[in-house]
Amino acid sequence: MKEREGRALPGFPVLFVLLAATVALVVALIFGVVEVERGGRGGALALVAVVLVLAWGYAGLTPVNPNEARALVLFGRYAGSIKEQGFWWVNPFARRPRISIKVRNFESQKLKVNDRDGNPIEVAAVVVWRVVDTAEALFEVDDYEQFVKVQTEAAIRTLATAYPYDAHVEGELSLRGNPHEVGEELQAGVQGRLQKAGIEVMDTRISHLAYAPEIANAMLRRQQASAIIDARTRIVEGAVSMVQMALDQLSEKHIVELDEERKATMVSNLLVVLCSEHETQPVVNTGTLYQ
Repeated sequence: MKEREGRALPGFPVLFVLLAATVALVVALIFGVVEVERGGRGGALALVAVVLVLAWGYAGLTPVNPNEARALVLFGRYAGSIKEQGFWWVNPFARRPRISIKVRNFESQKLKVNDRDGNPIEVAAVVVWRVVDTAEALFEVDDYEQFVKVQTEAAIRTLATAYPYDAHVEGELSLRGNPHEVGEELQAGVQGRLQKAGIEVMDTRISHLAYAPEIANAMLRRQQASAIIDARTRIVEGAVSMVQMALDQLSEKHIVELDEERKATMVSNLLVVLCSEHETQPVVNTGTLYQ
């Protein structure tokens, strides 16, 4: 079922006609009440009929607020939707449920799931959405707001099991390392689930991501160890480059001639100085190069 435009008349002209008819009826009652009494039962029925027609007319007046829609359901059939703001008159027998078409936020609960590696993690997401098809939102699902919540959490669980929390291979996508790419895939997954409900997903972002409490400490130590190893690797790479540069410049400028043994000693000393976590204490050699 797709949305279509409902039939409606401008409300203010109809209201003016109804007010004029009401005033005329009141004046007729005030100045012609004896005539009504003389008319007997037929005059009373005519008066009741006029009152019912006026009440029926007033019942059709329908305001439509900004960023709001009214779906028209006439005798169990969908008769269209009114999305243009203003004051309208529609068939009074039609049921007119309100539907908000504003942009709305939904933040899921913290869900406990296992990532691709089987590690228990906690994850939550924020979804920005709005209704774009009022007919599908009302008639294709039972409660479209609850439908958004349930399907969003299902999409989050599916996504979390497809990626590791941290990447273990260079270039691998992970939940923590690639929030933008993961958010785009989550948005596509949620949109696919909500398409049948006439809902557009405008943005989706992971708002909470952490290891489950029972493994948080162990995984924190693992992350710290990985960070230390990465830092040490960079330090060693830089130190080797600096030692190589020092040896090359000493050789090119003929500052000192070193044999292989002295080069090894120099390399060892420079690596200790460059890679040590603490300040080194140099020993000054006051003798010759070999003593």
